[in-house]
Amino acid sequence: MTSGLASADADLTTASDASPVAGAGLFLMTNTGDTGGTERQFAVMAEALSQGPFRLETGCLQRRGSFFDNLPEIQEFPLGGSFASWQAQRSRLALARHLRRKKIAIAHSFDFYTNLMLLPTARLAGIPVVIGSMRQLGDRLSPSQIRALAWVLRWFPDRVVCNSRAAAARLVDLRVPARKPIVIPNALPDECFRMPTPALQRTANTLRVGLVARMNERVKNHPALLRAAAVLLKEFPEMEVVLAGDGQLRPELEMLASDLGIAGNVRFLGERRDIPAVLASLDIGVLVSLSESMPNAILEAMAAGLPVVSTRVGGSTEVVRQGETGFLVDSGNDAQLVEALRTLLQSESLRKQFGGQGREVARAQYGIGSIRKQYEDLYSETLLEKRGIAAGNSPVRAESVR
Repeated sequence: MTSGLASADADLTTASDASPVAGAGLFLMTNTGDTGGTERQFAVMAEALSQGPFRLETGCLQRRGSFFDNLPEIQEFPLGGSFASWQAQRSRLALARHLRRKKIAIAHSFDFYTNLMLLPTARLAGIPVVIGSMRQLGDRLSPSQIRALAWVLRWFPDRVVCNSRAAAARLVDLRVPARKPIVIPNALPDECFRMPTPALQRTANTLRVGLVARMNERVKNHPALLRAAAVLLKEFPEMEVVLAGDGQLRPELEMLASDLGIAGNVRFLGERRDIPAVLASLDIGVLVSLSESMPNAILEAMAAGLPVVSTRVGGSTEVVRQGETGFLVDSGNDAQLVEALRTLLQSESLRKQFGGQGREVARAQYGIGSIRKQYEDLYSETLLEKRGIAAGNSPVRAESVR
């Protein structure tokens, strides 16, 4: 580990007095650039952190997906289908050499697979600061995956960034030392707060309820919204359900809408890159997931000034203020979902009140400037802590970056 620490110290000795970590190498790694909440957060934070004091490098396991469009220099370290493959062994060696060659001081993995790939490799390569991530609750992982994740997060990283208190609590349940989890929520880029031209033409009598979610995981629970719509359309015949996202479950959902007799009131938009414009077309944002850590769909809906209805899962209770920015309903309780939507559909003034308050909360707590500073503080203080330990000085307390 000495060589990595020495190279980081060399970077720091040339830094300006105003920022003792300026120029230190920061390496961020994700699985792919496919459409998804974690992938989007990786792209958002990589762009934001590239404008800060650190010298940014990025890596991935598979160089695919639209979220890499603005990361042309991202380096690929493929697994070859398995962590036990010869390709994975070669990639580990290549990754270790890359981290040392680029004089990386801080290595941060963003998801399950890169936790397993980057954290042990960076630690064995002598990188001074090694940081993992927990952006889910673990209930969608197999028992063997949970065991592997828990082992890696217990032994290799200095800190683990959790995007919700629920995710941090899950780590403690997995016997990850309580000093390691650091809660930094998902970030909303500035574009989420702009008011673009609606993607769908607004009409005077139509009320639109929308869900933004991939259609490749049943945990997103699209059928619950379709069932609720079938009930509510009897009272609000002009209501439309807007579903943004795509995946292998789409044909099944289209058939369900037809079977419920509501196909004419459901719009399947497919994959969209203009989510702010889609949200500008809606009156209510919805999340009906069975499991979430920090739901981007709700954050983005609040940023767009929409009232929200969300299932009471994971970090959603940390985001939605019941009766102030929206309503929380029990997962799997269709009656509660119908009642919450009915209340908002009936009252334009309540929709505006919740939407305005939600937008203020989103800007104050989840704006990109605030979240970027939390990451920079974490990186800076953990790196200085490591230098303080090496020099025999008092380390910075981990609580200061919470």
